[in-house]
Amino acid sequence: MLKSLLSVGGITLLSRLTGFLRDVVLGAILGAGFIADAFVVAFRLPNHFRTIFGEGAFNAAYVPSYSRVLETEGADSARRFSGQIFSLLLLSQIVVLALAWTFTPALVTLLAPGFAEDPAKFDLAVTLTRITFPYLLCTTLDTLLSGTLNAHRCFAAAAFAPVLLNLSMIAALAVVFLFPSAGHAAAAGVALSGAAQLLLLLVASRRAGVLSSPARPRWTADVKQFFVALGPAIIGSAGVQIAIFADTIISSLLPTGGPSSIYYADRINQLPIGVIGIAAGTVLLPEMSRRLAANDPGAAYHAQNRTMAITILLSAPFCVAFLTIPHLIMRAVFVRGAFTEADADASAAVLAAYGLGLMAVVLIRSAVASFQSTGDTRTPMMIALAAVGLNVALKIVLFKPLGASGLAFATSAGAWINFGLLAILALRRGAMRFDATFWKIVAATAAASLALAVVALTGQNAAAALSRGAGFDHPVVSLCALGLAGSAVYAVALVLMFRILRVPMRVLLGRLRGATPAAS
Repeated sequence: MLKSLLSVGGITLLSRLTGFLRDVVLGAILGAGFIADAFVVAFRLPNHFRTIFGEGAFNAAYVPSYSRVLETEGADSARRFSGQIFSLLLLSQIVVLALAWTFTPALVTLLAPGFAEDPAKFDLAVTLTRITFPYLLCTTLDTLLSGTLNAHRCFAAAAFAPVLLNLSMIAALAVVFLFPSAGHAAAAGVALSGAAQLLLLLVASRRAGVLSSPARPRWTADVKQFFVALGPAIIGSAGVQIAIFADTIISSLLPTGGPSSIYYADRINQLPIGVIGIAAGTVLLPEMSRRLAANDPGAAYHAQNRTMAITILLSAPFCVAFLTIPHLIMRAVFVRGAFTEADADASAAVLAAYGLGLMAVVLIRSAVASFQSTGDTRTPMMIALAAVGLNVALKIVLFKPLGASGLAFATSAGAWINFGLLAILALRRGAMRFDATFWKIVAATAAASLALAVVALTGQNAAAALSRGAGFDHPVVSLCALGLAGSAVYAVALVLMFRILRVPMRVLLGRLRGATPAAS
């Protein structure tokens, strides 16, 4: 399991790094103004629906169902089941695409009502949305192929696919002179990347011997059980997306630059979420599903316990950085070309607000696995809906006095409510069990994070002076110097705390490899 987690995390890190490069290019060419605001909406709309119908809901229902069929009925039955679901998914997405193209103006009006006051921005958003929406069809099919590969412990291709999105957008922006605007170029890059990702996963599935031919759907017991799980999963995923929809709607009411400041801060925030949180959830769900299908619940919950521990350990430095040096981060990453110091300051406030909820966000996927691995998608749905209700209410209250950062703060609060309810209910049901080693790792991480925060707060001036003295007076140099010093302090503090609390590294790594409690 550790090998899979590191593989997915490593490739996802590559994806996030190329995503950084993509967003740096976007920031330099689009800036944070009129065209950028229109593109952000056009990019978000298909991604909202992809998350609702694809990554979130579909994975929650499909992976446990496919794993169960594979474990109990064999590979041939699993392949037939996958082919039937593929056919249904393809037909549904063709219908969604046709409706989206037909009613794009109404869709943009619904989700970005503030654009109606600026006809030029509204028309551009409609045009760019029509260009980007085919991406949804391709990536939804990608989700099925990825889920099948993950169920067979093949994680690399699915983790690498998002890299193609970043490379495609960078390539399109490199030839921006061929398009009416930089927004058109970026939107075309999004659409082309969908086809590239689908082709990659089709090839990977065929090489792994798990590619299923589309099959005529039949109302079998397995298909019925899949849809029984899918319904609540869609509602649950939609609940989370309602909060993001609310961000899009409310941010469109902010002055020009509001949607862009949220976008750029969120791109930084997505680095640890993707590398750590999503990677952990991607590996953990099929692992727990297999263990439970094999009637080995102890090993399933143990894998979850260790995954959550390493998630906390790896994500804590990002939380500290977002809360202590957000301005330095945004200046170092984005200030160039059309992206100004004022844009960086606006995005930094949003990043700090996101930092408050980062730990909850990266842990939610692991907590949800307690329920989804048993086919229970209803409980996470109810919890997500409760959390999103409070989240949206906070957004409405906070967006006027706090602007874009108020929306991010409400998102963080909603994430903590969601995770807290999931953890409490899972613990009460015995579906999540924290042992002594878990709490020792949490304590060690807290102490190391405190040391890191001291370095971040007191070392900014020293890092800036060092960069000036070396003749490289630039925020990138200061950020790198501070990052290296902080990493060293965090690592040393962790090692010391592990020794004080008697947490041998070999025990942690051994358990992450999936050893059972008895064996470890």
